[in-house]
Amino acid sequence: MTPTEYEFMARYLKQKSGLALAPNKEYLLQSRLGPIVREKGLADISELIAALRRGGNLALETEVMEAMTTNESFFFRDRTPFDLMRDFMVPSLLENGRASAKLRVWCAAASTGQEPYSIAILLNEMARDLKGRSAEIVATDISKQVLERAKSGIYTQFEVQRGLPIKLLMKYFSKTDETWQINQAIRSAVRFEFANLLNDFSRLGKFDIVFCRNVLIYFDEPTKKDILKRIASMLNPGGFVVLGAAETIMGLSDRLYSIPGKRGIIALNEDAKESPVSRPGGSFAPRGVAALNVSNG
Repeated sequence: MTPTEYEFMARYLKQKSGLALAPNKEYLLQSRLGPIVREKGLADISELIAALRRGGNLALETEVMEAMTTNESFFFRDRTPFDLMRDFMVPSLLENGRASAKLRVWCAAASTGQEPYSIAILLNEMARDLKGRSAEIVATDISKQVLERAKSGIYTQFEVQRGLPIKLLMKYFSKTDETWQINQAIRSAVRFEFANLLNDFSRLGKFDIVFCRNVLIYFDEPTKKDILKRIASMLNPGGFVVLGAAETIMGLSDRLYSIPGKRGIIALNEDAKESPVSRPGGSFAPRGVAALNVSNG
């Protein structure tokens, strides 16, 4: 792969998906795109890049974008956000009358579905606490291929063993041959849709909680700022954003701020009179929301 070809791919991926390809990541392109090169019977990755340059092959472009999108996921990944949803976010919304009549949650990078299904299971387990409120989970991804797989709710033995307690496996899944499928009630609680975070996603409506974990790390700073600004505009009053453990909004948003002691949980700054990114530490109590004394999972 020549330097010119690498520069083209960096620009191409940035334009199509927002992926910021760092310098000297040729090995990443080779490992992700190698299977496509072999499947198409191409001589090498240079021939693949030449085809992308010519344009007009939407199917090939889609395959390349899906290959370059990280789809790693497993049930209840990094348990802390789910514990905080159960013990902090949902109680905060309910106790202060901030939750919408139908609790709405958005998974902005659903991949093969483990995250939104984990949320659906969690909310089903919390049915009594919700006091009759129904819940709607919208799950989006840039890859139509993984979305189709997610809709089926079918997972291998290896996949259900990653993070899913045996009690929940037996309660919400049925086994067929070598695979497990989530029951219809949980599948029906999640609506899967295609969405590219670079484009307008306001059509999805307002949400009480937005999971956008391990996504921003792939974008450059201007793209991160733009996405966070648009996510903030879609939060209901008192709403929350959940980021990955390695992600931060420091210097990126004047509408959101990190909640001290609640790792990865971001709150909406409703008065907008001070910069949330510089707000001093202390108990979390945005305007109109009482602080809850809840341990950090």
